Amino acid sequence: MSVRDAVRRAAGTLVHRAWAAIRRAGAITPRSPAGHRFKRLGEGACLAFPTGAIFGEEWIEIGDGTLVGERVSISAGMNPGLDLGPGTVVRIGRSCSIGRGTHIVGHQWIDIGDDVFTGPYVYITDQNHVYDDPDTPIGRQWPRNNPVTIGSGSWLGAGAIILPGTRLGRHTVVAGGAVVRGEFPDHCVLAGVPARVIRSYTPDEGWHLPFLPSGPVTAGPQETPVPLDPAAMPGLPSPHADRDL
Repeated sequence: MSVRDAVRRAAGTLVHRAWAAIRRAGAITPRSPAGHRFKRLGEGACLAFPTGAIFGEEWIEIGDGTLVGERVSISAGMNPGLDLGPGTVVRIGRSCSIGRGTHIVGHQWIDIGDDVFTGPYVYITDQNHVYDDPDTPIGRQWPRNNPVTIGSGSWLGAGAIILPGTRLGRHTVVAGGAVVRGEFPDHCVLAGVPARVIRSYTPDEGWHLPFLPSGPVTAGPQETPVPLDPAAMPGLPSPHADRDL
């Protein structure tokens, strides 16, 4: 090994050890000063460093053992310094895992149940802009809030968007990139833009694939209804994924 390689290796080792120490020191836990600002930060919970934009901690609850990845933004209210009253605005349950780069933006009420896992860059909000007045810029019109609930045991794939008014049942799978709005039952798989149920569970049938509700697809002079083929749709579970659900 040359002297240059030895110096480079030693410098790299030093940088990585220093960065690991900085990450440990910068993480937010119940025992760190930043952790005391939260309405509740449960035992064993941790927000990894570097964090994203975090404000309104007085209205944010995070349960025991929940891990929040790097650069995750969690906010309560429009901007720091607002008085949002005595209640909680954003609640994340226990034993959750929130993926890197996720944004959770609460203004009225976002409730994420226990054991919820998300991929990276998921976006969850309970507020949307309105465009009622065609003469006023959309960004200047007062937005509307609609609470969001995500059932315990759910999984949200990478890049999923959960819009205001969404209520997901327990053990719901949201495919990566799906845009979700509306109410959905327990034990279902959602995919698409807008998202719809592409697999559901019943005690009699187990996990099963519903047919597409859309119209027939033209095939030459005849029209043939085409059932859902998950293998042909990227990002959806395989036909045998029910074994793992």
